[in-house]
This record gives sequence, C-alpha cells and structure tokens, in this order.
Amino acid sequence: MKSDWILDVLADLKTFAAANGLPALAEQLNDTAIIAHAEISARDEELQGGPDGDTLESGGNSRRAGASGHA
Repeated sequence: MKSDWILDVLADLKTFAAANGLPALAEQLNDTAIIAHAEISARDEELQGGPDGDTLESGGNSRRAGASGHA
C-alpha cells in the first residue's frame, strides 16, 4: 500500500489534537483515518483485480448485461 503515509499523518494529527485539548478534532481524525484506510484498500484491491482476482473491465460487464437483457 503506497498510500500508508497519509494514515501516519492522520495519526500524528490525532495525537496532537488529543494532547492539546481538541477531543472533537481527535475523534474526527480517527473517523477520517478509518475512511481513508477503507478507500485506500478498496482502490488497491480494484487496481489488483478485485477480491476474486478477476480484472474489472467494462467490456466484460457489457457482455454480461447484454446476455442478461435477452433472457
């Protein structure tokens, strides 16, 4: 995961906020880190071919849609 650095930055910001009396900001940064992790993981999974290893292609999807449309 090449984007791990952003998670480190968010963790540092959260630590700073908590240590400086900004609890709402610290909580928001925690939520932001969770979302960032999920999005980065999903993007990396998509770039690597999806959860089952199949490459996600519009051509494959359009053929399936066309076949199911004529059922």
